[in-house]
Amino acid sequence: MSGGTAPEADRTNETPWVASPRYPDARLRDLDPGFAKYRVMNAAVEKLCGGLRWGEGPVWFGDHRCLLFSDIPNNRILRWDEETGGVSVFRKPSNFANGNTRDREGRLVTCEHGARRVTRTEHDGRITVIADGFEGKRLNSPNDVVVRSDGTIWFTDPLFGIGGDYEGERAESEIPAAVYCADPSRGTLRKVAEGVPGPNGLAFSPDEGLLYLVASRAEPRQILSYPVRAGGVSLGEARVLVEAEADGTPDGFRVDEDGNLWCGWGMGRDGLDGVRVFNASGAPIGHVDLPERVANVAFGGWRRNRLFMAGCRSLYSVFVNTRGC
Repeated sequence: MSGGTAPEADRTNETPWVASPRYPDARLRDLDPGFAKYRVMNAAVEKLCGGLRWGEGPVWFGDHRCLLFSDIPNNRILRWDEETGGVSVFRKPSNFANGNTRDREGRLVTCEHGARRVTRTEHDGRITVIADGFEGKRLNSPNDVVVRSDGTIWFTDPLFGIGGDYEGERAESEIPAAVYCADPSRGTLRKVAEGVPGPNGLAFSPDEGLLYLVASRAEPRQILSYPVRAGGVSLGEARVLVEAEADGTPDGFRVDEDGNLWCGWGMGRDGLDGVRVFNASGAPIGHVDLPERVANVAFGGWRRNRLFMAGCRSLYSVFVNTRGC
């Protein structure tokens, strides 16, 4: 994996943080008795770094014992090292990278607002373009991405990154916002969902029978659930799994081995900022309180039982009693 040894991320102007003085950490709250089994009694929320402008897209590289994550307005991807705790610049400029994941060969897959494309970083550091247009027109600003077990790459393409010059470059949209599936082995790209207001975070259920999708511009905001048809070639009719109403804003999320959704959450007030956890039926069961809104999460660590949380200004983690898919 390529990467530099640039200085650590700027730690100035950090969100105030006080470590938990005792166990269990009160920042992990039960909203339902079913959440208790996912809390580790003597594991506290840790702040790993600050100085971000908008953290996003965490992805774990177990073979390198590190986490990569985007800092979109600063136009960089950062690397947090598990052994040293240090933070360095992995890639800058990053084309205003947002969501990241790994493919089935362990390569980094990235959504780039600035270049309006999805790319793959090869093992030797070369960049391969997976998708940058559809039916002869440019994509808008690919946002979040997930890879299915068959190697297909599913990503959302809202207009967020072309709406101004802070997280991308201002530009006119050429196509409606949508969700796409790219098959690099065949060189194909197909649209799998459209008409969703602000398609954002997405993830598959553990058996890949469902695709979950955040409609971040719906009123109220929603998390949708789509059945994946046989062969993974298309989606069935969506149903509303979660309706946020006044309870916050869903963003990026990941699913654990029991089918729970660990969702970046927040509306800028106490009790809502952090990570909201829903069971597979869409019922809220738990919350991780943080002093800032969280945009996206990832499971990592040796057993994939460490939840990494990319907040507005900071990166956090906590060990939990479940494993990410």
